[in-house]
Amino acid sequence: MAHAPISRREPAAGGDSKLETAAECLEFVRFCYRRRRVSWPALYDEMCNVAARGAFRGLGYADLAEHGISFCLSDLPRMAALTERVMREERTIYEPQVPESQVAINLAVAPARS
Repeated sequence: MAHAPISRREPAAGGDSKLETAAECLEFVRFCYRRRRVSWPALYDEMCNVAARGAFRGLGYADLAEHGISFCLSDLPRMAALTERVMREERTIYEPQVPESQVAINLAVAPARS
């Protein structure tokens, strides 16, 4: 799947750069999660590997930091929250929930065969 590059342009007049940055951050986390479906903190390791190799659109640590994706200790709670959000969203996409009313367990006593 080809991805459009993250633009380095200034936000358009009336545009909300915080929303654009949040969307880009989520896209990065989603990319990493789809590569390796693990939870936090293992996903953090995957994000570091992706950044080190520039596997997400050729962006390294410094490039990602320009887009709000920081690997600093002070930013770990934010990254963990983004990870949880992406994992929740991905589960609803790939693991559809079955309403409890449709889940039935049929237990029947059958005579023993001799």
